[in-house]
Order: sequence, then C-alpha cells, then structure tokens
Amino acid sequence: MARDSKLILASGSPRRVELLAQLGITPDRLMPMDLDETPQKGELPRALARRLSQDKARAAFEAVRQDQDWTGSFILAADTVVAVGRRILPKTEGEDEAMQCLDLLSGRNHMVFTGVCLITPEGKMRHRLVETRVQFKRLSRQEKTVYLASEEWRGKAGGYAIQGFAGAFVQKLVGSYPNVVGLPLYETMLLLQGEGFRNRAEEGKGT
Repeated sequence: MARDSKLILASGSPRRVELLAQLGITPDRLMPMDLDETPQKGELPRALARRLSQDKARAAFEAVRQDQDWTGSFILAADTVVAVGRRILPKTEGEDEAMQCLDLLSGRNHMVFTGVCLITPEGKMRHRLVETRVQFKRLSRQEKTVYLASEEWRGKAGGYAIQGFAGAFVQKLVGSYPNVVGLPLYETMLLLQGEGFRNRAEEGKGT
C-alpha cells in the first residue's frame, strides 16, 4: 500500500537531486555522509559501490534514529564507482590525478557501477547494483587539456562528468545512462515503489 513518508537522500550531490526530480521526487532532506571511501584491501569495484551505498544509508539511519522529526523516513543512498578492469579510479581532486584518469580512459572501455540502497521506515534494507559499460574515443592532448580547464572533473568518480563536455568523448554506452550520471532511475524507482513510497506527482493524482 502506498503511504506518505519523508525521504532523506544521504547525499549532497546536485546531480542526484536533479535525477530524482525527473521521477517527480524532491527529497525532504539532504544528508551527505562523510565516510572514508578508501577501498579495502582486495576489494573489487562492484563490492565497493555496494558497501559504500549501504554504509551511507546506515549512517544516515543512525543519525536520525533519535530525532522524532525524521524517524520513520525512507533513506536513500547511492555511490558510484568507475573502474578499468579491477582498477578503481579515484574521485579526482587535483589536475594531475584527473589527467591520469583521462590517460587511462582514452580509447578504452570502462565500467561504471552504482550501488543504490534504500532503508524503509521499518528499518528494512533494500539494495540494487547497476553497471554500465562506457567506451571513450582516443583523446588528443588538446582535448584533455581543454577538459581539465573546464574543471568539470573535480570531485567526479573517474575524473569526468558524462552530462557535461565529456559526453562528447563517449563512443559507445551499454546500459543505463543516468547510472553514469550518478543514480540509475529505473532501479531506484523500483526500489521505492516496491516499498510503497509515494512521490508528490502521484499524490497530486489522488488515491
């Protein structure tokens, strides 16, 4: 049965907020979780995306557990990991790091994994892991330099944002495009609908 409930997004990402808006959903609260995102020894990209999304959801759940205004909320968390083979690329903060990512991605296939985790008002955890294969064209030195100057890479997994200038680097994409942006919409909606979350667009239609 659909029910009214608040939604906490355990993220401060404007991209994820914009993607949720495409579903007619506006989070009632943004709660970015400051966690150590360093991969564990031997941890593979899929496992990292799954673990971090679950850890972020649990951290937000614990943070509001004693807050009467927010207990009983749905909590949604996600984490996106970019990898070439088993190699996990960083969320780039410096130009040298971003250039290393571009050098590695140039002319090659890579995988984008997003773990999506939902904790229900009853405390049940639901999870999906979505993967997309992306192939970049071979990048010239000038293209890399121009992209670095844009600063779109800053703080992005793998050193690029597909919704910006880097979209022109993509030769082929197999799977979910919004997954590469940061939140797979189809799977996210399935999670929410499966647990009875009703968004505002649906509320406007009445019961």
